[in-house]
Amino acid sequence: MLRTEKCFGRFSPAAALCAFWLAVGAALRMVLIAVSPGQVLKTPWELLKIFAVGGLFDFAVIPQALLPLLIYLLIVPSRFFAGKVNKTIVIFTVWLLTALILLGAVTEFYFWDEFQSRFNFIAVDYLVYTQEVWGMIRDSYPLLPVLTASGLCAAVITEYFRRRWLCWETSLSRKGRLGIFAVVLMFPVLVFYTVNGDMKNISTNINNNELAGNGLYEFLAAFRNNELDYSRFYRAIPEAESEQLLRKLLKEPNSQYLSNQSGNLTRHVQGTGVEKHPNIVFITVESLSADYMTVFGNRQNLTPYLDKLAQESLLFTQVYATGTRTVRGLEAVTMAIPPTPGQSILRRPDNADLFTLGSVLRGKDYTDWFVYGGYGYFDNMNGFYTQNGYRILDRTDIPKEKIVLETVWGVADEVIFREAMERLDEAYAKGEKLFELIVTTSNHRPYDYPDGRINIPSPGGREGAVKYTDWAIGNFLTQAQTHPWFKDTVFVITADHQAASAGKTEVPVKKYHIPLLIYAPNLITPGRVDRLMSQIDIPPTLLGLLNFSYDSRFMGYDLLHLPAGQERIFISTYQNLGFAKGNKLVVLKPKGQITLYQIDYHTGQYITLPEDPVLITEAIAWYQGASMLYKTGNYRAVY
Repeated sequence: MLRTEKCFGRFSPAAALCAFWLAVGAALRMVLIAVSPGQVLKTPWELLKIFAVGGLFDFAVIPQALLPLLIYLLIVPSRFFAGKVNKTIVIFTVWLLTALILLGAVTEFYFWDEFQSRFNFIAVDYLVYTQEVWGMIRDSYPLLPVLTASGLCAAVITEYFRRRWLCWETSLSRKGRLGIFAVVLMFPVLVFYTVNGDMKNISTNINNNELAGNGLYEFLAAFRNNELDYSRFYRAIPEAESEQLLRKLLKEPNSQYLSNQSGNLTRHVQGTGVEKHPNIVFITVESLSADYMTVFGNRQNLTPYLDKLAQESLLFTQVYATGTRTVRGLEAVTMAIPPTPGQSILRRPDNADLFTLGSVLRGKDYTDWFVYGGYGYFDNMNGFYTQNGYRILDRTDIPKEKIVLETVWGVADEVIFREAMERLDEAYAKGEKLFELIVTTSNHRPYDYPDGRINIPSPGGREGAVKYTDWAIGNFLTQAQTHPWFKDTVFVITADHQAASAGKTEVPVKKYHIPLLIYAPNLITPGRVDRLMSQIDIPPTLLGLLNFSYDSRFMGYDLLHLPAGQERIFISTYQNLGFAKGNKLVVLKPKGQITLYQIDYHTGQYITLPEDPVLITEAIAWYQGASMLYKTGNYRAVY
């Protein structure tokens, strides 16, 4: 029988690993398809495209990943190559790489389970914030069994390779090695100029496209393209046309432009009554999907307190988050700006002294606080809010004896609410008005929370964490009612984003639905608002409820003073920018690509439509305008 080494010689270790990695890639696709019922198109033609294109991506990536090993095998002198030391080095390297290949496949499986995606920019962020991420992995996944199993399986596979694949034949001449070396070095160049990430988009189903890609390729592409310049990557219109249209779109009945100067879209908003200056407690709940609440159709009774509070609050039922990350949600409720492509502004350079809800309130003699249960250096939250005039309270400010439970992501929500209440007490004693932006963390893996609070033992998965956070909010507001400042305080409760944002389409609108409750029994009449609303509309709507007069650069609307028909929402992934108005959704994509859909907000069904030039131009004006206002410094605070 012809042995493998006769074909591959000293390159047999790389050949063995390449074949194994390709097989693992195909097997991983099979597993991901099997665990995604109803999410993947499984017709023979679609499956053929997934595995054919996926195999090509794997083949483009794997030799590059094995390049260091290939170079080593090429340059090792013949007299050393067949020696005991080199054999030990090569066999150990084969074992290590085999273990890493297996571990990578398991990691991709868990990432898919969490995000319904191959590695993307979230994985890049997780690589940067290793403390939180490794802590979450340690607490949420069977890390030791996975590492042990990977190592043992790799040992078995390596022994098979040693017996059947590895060859120590050294007859290849130095000249022959140099020729192969040149080919090896040319391969990455060839891939760079012939392969791009769009080649995996072989289906109308976004999950099929993800499966046709390669996780390592997607990870490196996200790392390389972590910030996107709108004017470079997206379809644009002349700047003058964009600004003229944006001026028309931003004009509201109770506002007037203060200048005709190019780039200056500052308006004076005139309140409709006597200004109210209550304390404002703005609670941004981690991953609070609207469909967790009974009022939106849930039957698990996960949010009994919030469901009760909805009857006593001004409830907005059609609110949509702008993105899929906490920092994107904070950007929306802080700056009221559409989600510009790439990183959230919280994580970008030159983001100090911007126009924010806090800057407006400081102009009314409020003290602003950013209150976070985790370490605020994560995602540059502390850096951003400090540079924008907020005081900071995070995990580092809480004495150990006050912490009843903590995970790698933060302290239990009840702890951070207690700290927020103490600041309100202190402000009341000094006669100060307080604005607190509170960000919770308990509804996050590993879903641990204190025992005895709810009827689901900890860790209780996502459902238990949601119910615990509901309990913590209820406990906070119940205690607040006993304090003298309660009657003069407005509580805003919403989410940073939904619990899961992946779906069959590019930006699945149904997956962005979040709740919004504004509760102030002595100040705001309870009711229900069923109009379409973007997360960026929350700050101006809140200020409108308080009858504020102020100079505004917000790009959000005061929904309660907005003429019917102007409602629109912005939903985005890292690269795809969605703009929905009525039952139509425009999706702007890199390289100037645009798709238009008819959408059903309740079922999540999409129907592809031909381009609508008027609606597309409006979508471009919003996103192009937001990018330019930030880039040119015209979204700075107004004094």
